[in-house]
Amino acid sequence: MYITGSLINSYFICPRKTWLFAHELVPDPHFELLEIGRIIGQESYQRERKEIEMEGMKIDLLKRKEGELVVCEIKKSSICLESAKMQLVYYLYRLKSQGLNLKGEILIPREKKKFSVELTPELVEKLQRTIKDIKHIIALETPPPPLKTKFCRRCAFRDFCWV
Repeated sequence: MYITGSLINSYFICPRKTWLFAHELVPDPHFELLEIGRIIGQESYQRERKEIEMEGMKIDLLKRKEGELVVCEIKKSSICLESAKMQLVYYLYRLKSQGLNLKGEILIPREKKKFSVELTPELVEKLQRTIKDIKHIIALETPPPPLKTKFCRRCAFRDFCWV
């Protein structure tokens, strides 16, 4: 299984969600919060919009800022900031391995917020530990047991875990 930005993001929300994604179980595509997120992503930053897809990565926006390229991840809220940050760190790490040393930003249009992200040795180490843990989770025969968190009520897998 190839590690993706989505798996990195989901890991920081719920390891069970990571296993479900990795085993191609997808949440209800009509789940209201997923639809809202898609709309925000499509309608925000339209003039700058330059979505890029590479193996394991779907970069929401690549923009120029002060003459430099900046990799941007667009999110609907800051509630999952850590997971968004690590997803962006993963993109920056992968791009650096291809010779592109870029900076990143998390953009939250509804809250009018943005957070700068730069690749540091500490974040690279955290990412490497995360990838190792994700590979372990993916290798499990069954998903990890559900754990009640603050994210459960807003999760598209909620019914799968708690019914």
